[in-house]
Amino acid sequence: MNYVNEYRKKLVSADEAVKVVNSGDWIDYGSMCGQVVMLDEALARRKEELKDVKIWTLLTLRRPRVMDVDPEEESFVWHSWHLSAMDRKIASERAVYYSPIRYSELPRYVREHIEPLAVAMLQVAPMDKHGYFNFGPQNSHTRAVCERARIVIVEVNNQLPRCLGGYEESIHISEVDYIVEGNNPPLPQLPDAASSEVDKKAAELIIEEMKDECCVQLGIGGMPNAVGKMIAESDLKDLGCHTEMLVDAYVHMYEAGRLTGRKKNIDPGKMVYDFAVGSQRLYDFIDNNPLCASYPVNYTNRPSIAALNDNLITINNAIEVDLYGQVCAESVGTRIISGTGGQLDFVLAAYESRGGKSFVCLPSCSEREGKLKSKIVPTLKPGAIVTDPRSVAHYIVTEYGKFAMKGMSVWQRAEGLINLAHPQLRDELIQAAQAQGIWRRSNKIS
Repeated sequence: MNYVNEYRKKLVSADEAVKVVNSGDWIDYGSMCGQVVMLDEALARRKEELKDVKIWTLLTLRRPRVMDVDPEEESFVWHSWHLSAMDRKIASERAVYYSPIRYSELPRYVREHIEPLAVAMLQVAPMDKHGYFNFGPQNSHTRAVCERARIVIVEVNNQLPRCLGGYEESIHISEVDYIVEGNNPPLPQLPDAASSEVDKKAAELIIEEMKDECCVQLGIGGMPNAVGKMIAESDLKDLGCHTEMLVDAYVHMYEAGRLTGRKKNIDPGKMVYDFAVGSQRLYDFIDNNPLCASYPVNYTNRPSIAALNDNLITINNAIEVDLYGQVCAESVGTRIISGTGGQLDFVLAAYESRGGKSFVCLPSCSEREGKLKSKIVPTLKPGAIVTDPRSVAHYIVTEYGKFAMKGMSVWQRAEGLINLAHPQLRDELIQAAQAQGIWRRSNKIS
């Protein structure tokens, strides 16, 4: 069937398309590289006509125009499932409302729990000969958003890579109400995170725990990136990829011959991912590449599915860890930094995997004005969010070592975690542990 005529009938300008938005509506703006650009600019031009339009998004990578034109926050209200650096910048100027999630559950939240969406607008790759628009490198919960919305508007960007599935990676023209041909902006770039000496030391400790045929999940940040680069330089063989976020480190591992996926229990030979954010090199790599399989997040992150891969190794970051083993990876006190995202999903999945291990990494301390401040703390800051409960977290890693917490009593945890702290800060932590009744005098701290 030729879909050209249907395409022409639905093709409108961005200004025409956003006329369907009304005051009080809940709308979705797309996520990550799929967040709309021309439709955002067109909606911003309607600022004086609209009130209380509530916008959903996830991991904003471009500054939205609607935020610039509405400093009073009367017309547009920003909601995020997970904050990016750009979202944090916006949050320093105006309200950004975060919704707590387990990322693996997000498609269900959208289908069953959130307010119905009046409009979904998202960037897509050009329509193929079968009438499908590919969602590009952000499968996530996109299909659920389109199903939940009364009106679907796609903004075509020919810079968007066509990401093969998996499933739920595209939408058919028959399900689309309006098409806008965008100005084809390049995708936002997230270059390789720089790895510090601290990151490299922690990465070495994790590499020691890996073996041939492991399946690897990397989170975002310098430490996971350091692990990826170190893997590429190692002699490990036949590694697999089952991850939430695909980053440049996986390209390094593949091109170095370390990552084949041949031994994976599920999706053998495939690099399974939910979304991809990185450099143009990464976007070029995933474009139309049958090696890569894009899945919705309720597949990639569901612990019962990810755990089907034996020897699942998951590597994520934290902001602080207390002496009981509670991990905060998303806030500084009550100030939201990112979100739960998929960290809890993969901490759970790794331990359920046969031979699997999860690693939560952080530097032992930070330094400000010449003063060291420990990231291993007696208790989390008031208001800090527990991302991984003490009953769930497995390995904690700093540049000073690694500690496996499963089966450990509170005093054993205190001892093990204090050993990961900066040596200059350990006595203070011991005093805190004594005051909390979780210290034994027989402990020997090296």
